Amino acid sequence: VAGSLIAYILGITDINPLEYNLPFERFLNPERPTPPDIDIDFADWRRDEVLRYVTKKYGEDKVAQIITFGTMEARLVVRDVARALGLSYSQGDRLAKMIPVGKQGFPMTIAAALEESPPLKFAYQTEPETKKVIDVARKLEGLPRHPSVHAAGVVIADRQLTEYVPLQKESKEGRIITQYDMYCLDLNAVSDQKAIGLLKVDFLGLRNLTIIEKALDYVAKITGEKIDIHQIPLTDKKTYELISQGSTIGVFQLESAGMRRLAKELQPSKITDIAAMVALYRPGPMDLIPAFIEGKNNPKKIRYLHPHLKPILGETYGVLVYQEQVMEIANKLANYSMSEADNLRMAIGKKKKELMKKEKQKFIAGCVKCGYKKSLAENIWSFMEKFASYGFNKPHSASYALIAYWTAYIKANYPVEFMTALLTAELSGIAGPAREIKMSQAIEE
Repeated sequence: VAGSLIAYILGITDINPLEYNLPFERFLNPERPTPPDIDIDFADWRRDEVLRYVTKKYGEDKVAQIITFGTMEARLVVRDVARALGLSYSQGDRLAKMIPVGKQGFPMTIAAALEESPPLKFAYQTEPETKKVIDVARKLEGLPRHPSVHAAGVVIADRQLTEYVPLQKESKEGRIITQYDMYCLDLNAVSDQKAIGLLKVDFLGLRNLTIIEKALDYVAKITGEKIDIHQIPLTDKKTYELISQGSTIGVFQLESAGMRRLAKELQPSKITDIAAMVALYRPGPMDLIPAFIEGKNNPKKIRYLHPHLKPILGETYGVLVYQEQVMEIANKLANYSMSEADNLRMAIGKKKKELMKKEKQKFIAGCVKCGYKKSLAENIWSFMEKFASYGFNKPHSASYALIAYWTAYIKANYPVEFMTALLTAELSGIAGPAREIKMSQAIEE
């Protein structure tokens, strides 16, 4: 939504898309098959208040939370099958632990585990009991195992929900939830299956917003200063110094050990640097981090395939970080309309081979028509193809960077009030080893 100027003017978002060069067509264009949606974050302690408000406003019979189904993933299904076939817990546990842990966003499958884990493959080939467990587990893998409530999704209807969807009571808290999952309910069905077409809204509870809110309350009580976080300067020297030192425990998106290390190496000096950090610190794009840091530290080493790419890639030191940069390249160099460029972004990002083949011909022809050499057009296409699958959603990145900056600003300028809010928020959750470690690090800082 940060690509929408109307959303900025209405105060829905704090990101001015003109300042951050965010194309509106990523949010909505005439060729987009589905309507856009807005993810809305609230301070986590007030999320239930928002749900009560929505229910009261639209009617209890027209609002419900959405069911989600936990599926039988590799380790889980092996344990379940072993237990069902009468094997002991230790036998099932042994097999499950032979299955490697999947990467973030890419869950491990049994088929992949048999290739990647020699002990599992050996057990499968030499132990009849193991072979039986694995063979049954493969048939059940991916099937729904148990229902739960979607972390954020709420569905709102114009008439009683029972006219559209079966409902049920959730067992733990007695909440009314749908019996169809979000893919069957939504306007934005991601698969080819038919969806009902109801409005799904994501109400997200974010602890960091609670920390910001509470810290500003403490600042007002202790110092008498009333700070409007939406109006603070984005050029505060102390804030960038704090981030560059890696002192970012409790700072949204920047508190992991890897992110603190990246901050020390990169020495961010503007909000776009923080946005790029958010985009790059993920599996895959992390490979681009050394080139990004080198480009920032030594601009003379940045190389562009053509000078016309400099205005597009200059902000990210010659590295293609965002999906929107692909759109801009297609628009400026191949004369794509921004709507067409959005389709190109989608094709490359989702690696749709047939579509990419067509788009490649169209892109090269467009570049040639605009006066560029065919060989250059092919090189630029290869450059986009190589990096675009890693590309991140720039409005998302800019929004997260702003919240990260707000948090760091309060920590740098009002450390006592910030630490009080952070520790209070952490203590209000369930204590655990990870949280204790985080709190001890925060106290040391």
